[in-house]
Amino acid sequence: MKHQIISTSNAPAAVGPYSQAVQVGNTLYCSGQIGLDPVTGQMNGSDIRSQTEQVMKNIAAILAAAGVGFEDVVKTTCFLADINDFAVFNEIYATYFTGKPARSCVAAAALPKGALVEVEVIAVM
Repeated sequence: MKHQIISTSNAPAAVGPYSQAVQVGNTLYCSGQIGLDPVTGQMNGSDIRSQTEQVMKNIAAILAAAGVGFEDVVKTTCFLADINDFAVFNEIYATYFTGKPARSCVAAAALPKGALVEVEVIAVM
């Protein structure tokens, strides 16, 4: 089955050999997003709240580039550098993912560029 690469300048460019998202049929697989500001290329803040807000903006931009939104997300995988940030992360997450997709959320020993949070999503178009 053929696939289509989805890319937007409204989200950070890939920092390695991968795509922001790939569409296969009616399914969109989005790479993990960290709190990088797409304009400056720098991390947006040093706290979980500001980084999570930027992650959600980045996800929104990629979803929009594919013609879908948060309501089309069916699965998320969330990584936290510190599981003690779970409550704050969850508070912000809940304002975006109101459709309550399936989710995994785990603590990771380290995330790219010293990020505190990373979120990847799968959406159905």
